[in-house]
Amino acid sequence: MATEVKVPQLPESVADATLVSWHKKPGDAVRRDENLVDLETDKVVLEVPCPTDGVLKEIKAEDGATVTSGELLAVVEAGAAAPAPSASEPAAETAPSESPAPAAAAPSSDSAHDKLSPSVRRLVEEHDLDPARIQGSGRDGRITKGDVMNHLEKDDGEAEDMPVVNGGGAVVGARNEQRVPMTRLRATIAKRMVEAQQNAAMLTTFNEVDLTEVIALRARYKDQFADKHGVKLGFMSFFVKAAVEALRKFPLVNASVDGNDILYHDYQDIGIAVSTERGLMVPVLRDAGLKSFAQIEQEIADYGKRAREGSIGIEELTGGTFTITNGGIFGSMMSTPILNPPQSGILGMHAILDRPVAVDGEIKIRKMMYLAMSYDHRIIDGKEAVQFVVSIKQALEDPARLLLQL
Repeated sequence: MATEVKVPQLPESVADATLVSWHKKPGDAVRRDENLVDLETDKVVLEVPCPTDGVLKEIKAEDGATVTSGELLAVVEAGAAAPAPSASEPAAETAPSESPAPAAAAPSSDSAHDKLSPSVRRLVEEHDLDPARIQGSGRDGRITKGDVMNHLEKDDGEAEDMPVVNGGGAVVGARNEQRVPMTRLRATIAKRMVEAQQNAAMLTTFNEVDLTEVIALRARYKDQFADKHGVKLGFMSFFVKAAVEALRKFPLVNASVDGNDILYHDYQDIGIAVSTERGLMVPVLRDAGLKSFAQIEQEIADYGKRAREGSIGIEELTGGTFTITNGGIFGSMMSTPILNPPQSGILGMHAILDRPVAVDGEIKIRKMMYLAMSYDHRIIDGKEAVQFVVSIKQALEDPARLLLQL
């Protein structure tokens, strides 16, 4: 009996998806719930599982095709899939006891290929590379897009070691170029960033914050916090808490422009920017104002892990009333973050550095960070933007304010 495999129902905010790659080819045995194909949307990569055991009879959409909800992807002929090896049957003939034990085999090209993310797999296939020859720097040795690019550059460098002689006898170096299409997510990021600058009157205000007290508080309780809650106490929960209190004081920063109206929100859904192999994602902490430090840290850790693995859901990346991005983890000392439409504000964190600061008439070395808040000047005036950042600064320099909601 033939069973159809169709594109799953996409959220209202997602019009279509791009078929990234098939994991099976016609004639292959397939099993129920086995991933057949990856679909890339503007936000995440979706896996389409096989609905039944059987054989993949026909593929209706090829790699790179644009598909919509309910569109036919393939046909599976229901039946017994290829049997798994019996436990009673040896996988291979046992080597004689007197033979020396073989060295551990390197991972095969096929096994390495199965562990690739869709975007990395596509890049590997485009350049006809053997994944087993690429050194992975990701978690558990997984290959990242950067690893592939480094591998390509290394190969190019080896080719450049061989001098090329032109017609006149002069030695010239190799000049290589490569064209790689944007992923769907990268193209969407590019489009939204341009729209943000074109459609909003974006301005940025800066300040600095002394994090000495926060760092001391974190050092004092981080072990107890981890033992009790099973998650590390980071800096982001302090910034989320400080942002929530500031948003309550200045509700325009938590609002958005909707045509000729201003849309106010009586809740704080804070987006946390996460860098992944595929590009920047912004999972949203719903009702951040109602969450404890532990809940915030647990959700951030979970979102970050699943965003990098590509298993985060579309609904977790939509919405949000304000965003926090941390360029400091990459060493950034100062930047101007771009708004995440339709939000009206985004807070940029930066590197924490030891700097000499005047404290009560004396020069002391303090843990300092520059803050940058970009805002939509159409509805937020400079006075409110500055006071908003000052509110965050005051809360972080005296963390007791966060507990007392001052």
